[in-house]
Amino acid sequence: MGIMALDLSDLPEDSAALRAMLIDIDAKLARENALRIAADETAERERLARMAAELARDAANARIEQLDAHIALLNRNRFGARSEKLDPDQLNLGLEDAEQERAAVAAEADAKLTPAARAAKLRRNRGNLPAHLPRIERVIDLHDKACPCCKGALHRIGEDVAERLDVVPAQFRVIVTRRPKYACRACEGTVVQAPAPGHVVEGGLPTEALVAQVAISKYADHCPLYRQAGIYARQGIQLDRATLADWVGRAAWYLAPLYAALRADLNASEKLFADETTAPVLDPGRGRTKTGQFWAYARDDRPWGGTSPPAVAYIYAPDRTKARPREHLAGFRGVLQVDGYAAYGALAETGDITLALCWAHTRRKFYEIAAAGPAPIAEEALRRIAALYKIEAEIRGSAPDIRAAARKERSKPIIDAFEPWLRAQLDTVSGKSPTAKAIRYALSHWAGLIRFIDDGRVELDTNAVERAIRPQALTRKNALFAGSNGGAQHWACLASLIETAKLNDIDPLAYLGDILARLAQGHPINRIAELLPWAYKPAAIGAWVRDERAMTNASSATVSR
Repeated sequence: MGIMALDLSDLPEDSAALRAMLIDIDAKLARENALRIAADETAERERLARMAAELARDAANARIEQLDAHIALLNRNRFGARSEKLDPDQLNLGLEDAEQERAAVAAEADAKLTPAARAAKLRRNRGNLPAHLPRIERVIDLHDKACPCCKGALHRIGEDVAERLDVVPAQFRVIVTRRPKYACRACEGTVVQAPAPGHVVEGGLPTEALVAQVAISKYADHCPLYRQAGIYARQGIQLDRATLADWVGRAAWYLAPLYAALRADLNASEKLFADETTAPVLDPGRGRTKTGQFWAYARDDRPWGGTSPPAVAYIYAPDRTKARPREHLAGFRGVLQVDGYAAYGALAETGDITLALCWAHTRRKFYEIAAAGPAPIAEEALRRIAALYKIEAEIRGSAPDIRAAARKERSKPIIDAFEPWLRAQLDTVSGKSPTAKAIRYALSHWAGLIRFIDDGRVELDTNAVERAIRPQALTRKNALFAGSNGGAQHWACLASLIETAKLNDIDPLAYLGDILARLAQGHPINRIAELLPWAYKPAAIGAWVRDERAMTNASSATVSR
């Protein structure tokens, strides 16, 4: 409050009193002025702080938007058409780094929010965690349940519940198997004992579950054996790479009949996909690697409602000659969908196999031209191919006759106009140009490319088998090479069963551990088909496993007492 105006008629006549009054007024004015300046400075600091916070928030939001755009671009490359993708491994690394940076920027921005604003922002739906996971509850309660105002007793009106996903690191344990011996007091020399269960590694350390874990880590999680040995060493378990390799080799031997049954089942199919990729193999005689081939044969009838379960079999071969697919597909009669590799062409000569070709490979050649710069012919070709894919997306999952009818009505007119258009464009470009090469590729494979029109089982592309090849390319990248031809064959065997289990929504770790135990226990060879992933019944677990678990629990109970 300011000082009231002076009443000049009431001023003291004494000069000393007047002086004292003026000094007092001056002091009050100085105090009020200081308070006003301090208030103005405080307001200015608060204004500047708000401006700084807004600028920081705007900068953080701008960076987050920039990173979101970058992530969206990477995802378009990741999930877009196959011909437009970057290398999947490089792409995942880029996504990880961009997403990590975005999270760090967002965390820094969140830390600057007020508690109320932070709480409001965190009230978002993060989805529900799977119901089958065990729940460990903790209650964070008040120590003092007295009202902070009147000190009366508080009563409970509700609660906030939050769930967070936790992890318990993998833990080694020792299974102790006891087999009591019994003797007859009346019969000398009679000793009776339950037979010892068979194991994949007889007289060795691992259970079948541990052998399966090693195999899954190598062939599903792409972690080479020497890295696994280092992981185990951190837990005080000394298992060298050679020991782990011995376990995997023995597992592959037990699984060989099941692998053969998988291949036989695939060769009895009416339609398959095929593809191949390189498999470097160590060549000790020359001190370097040689290039073998991983052939993949996949079945996926789900797009046309087929009843055969999805499956894939990998086969290692030391070369890429046309004799290999003929050898691998002995007995197969049906439609084989492939890329343009010439080795597959010989299969159609017998009349037992009909070849269907891949539109994705054709599209890729035009896309590479269009991506390099203005290319009207390539861009028009891509538009026509995109129209075919749009129709396919609408009829996916329908029965073969429905798909074939829709294709004859809607896709055939596009195809009928496409071929003469390609031939006409070929006359307008240089014969050595990339566009001419792309057009000649399409025209030279035209009969196989249009096979899908009349056969509703045929897909537009071979993406099903290319997806199956991708995990093996990642294993190859991490392991660099297979140690021998035999090692590459073991790789093919184990990877086939693991990937087929995944295609059938079976946990490959539980599956592999269980079937290894059954095979080691002497599962009948004439019932080997019962152990194929789609026929696998996880409830039928060996009795000896239950006995071991029971003995382990009893031993634990004894120790606790």
